[in-house]
Amino acid sequence: MPVKIPETLPARQILESENVFVMGETRARHQDIRPIRLAILNLMPTKIATETQLLRLLGNSALQIDITLLHMDSHHSKNTPSDHLLAHYRSFRQVRREKFDGMVITGAPVEHMPFEEVDYWDDLKTIMEWTETHIYSTMHICWGAQAGLYYRFGIPKYPLEAKMFGVFPHRVNFRNELLLRGFDDVFYAPHSRHTEIRREDIQPVRDLDILSESDEAGIYIVASRDRRQFYITGHSEYDPLTLKAEYDRDRNQGMPITVPKNYYPHDDPTQQPIVRWRGHANLLFANWLNYYVYQLTPYDRHQIPQGGTYATF
Repeated sequence: MPVKIPETLPARQILESENVFVMGETRARHQDIRPIRLAILNLMPTKIATETQLLRLLGNSALQIDITLLHMDSHHSKNTPSDHLLAHYRSFRQVRREKFDGMVITGAPVEHMPFEEVDYWDDLKTIMEWTETHIYSTMHICWGAQAGLYYRFGIPKYPLEAKMFGVFPHRVNFRNELLLRGFDDVFYAPHSRHTEIRREDIQPVRDLDILSESDEAGIYIVASRDRRQFYITGHSEYDPLTLKAEYDRDRNQGMPITVPKNYYPHDDPTQQPIVRWRGHANLLFANWLNYYVYQLTPYDRHQIPQGGTYATF
């Protein structure tokens, strides 16, 4: 949350230069406050595990958040009990006339397929188009990020020779970026994917900024210039044992899989994994919720504009 100080206080310029969020008395006096509405489009087959991971991070905030869980109308989930979906999820058809402050679009285990061959691709395109006018800020995760970049800008995904699997160091490209406030110069984030997007395809797109990347894992965070859309190729939401569960599953099924990098002490899977990304994950979601959802969404959600609003404080 911001520190409220007088506009004339000498410390203001120093704090702003250090990336500390301060708010003038005039703005604070006129700021309307209400609960924020957040939608989660959960495309993962393990819906209960994924929703738990996301809610843990979204709940680590002083903000009051009303969550709406969404599933695809055109896709039947085989791994989630139907009574759970009926009790806790809504379909896009049920919410398409509503507006939300923020939205999360998760990954999905369909990386090996061309986007157009995914059975719910047409519905997902409709939802991504809908976010332009009904959601203030959207966070796309892993395959969801690749899908969003492909749909909006035609940016392709490329198959990797080996799965990008482990916890990798990343660097901050935009020092004064609100989403990255409080990040260390080098921070860690998990990746678990068979495909990648490439810098040379993103750089020519004037509407996109590469906020963070890794020498080994490649592109990590891409943002639209108006900061209404964020594309995150990793899995900062992962629990401490999620990579272990994926590794054990693939080994037990006889699939080719390497030990996740920078995860077990000395790369020894008999030892307890080391969590290197928890602080970064909490900062990422807290910054997104505060700076790009709570601080910028109109008090009246019906006034959400169609893009073009860059965040300035």
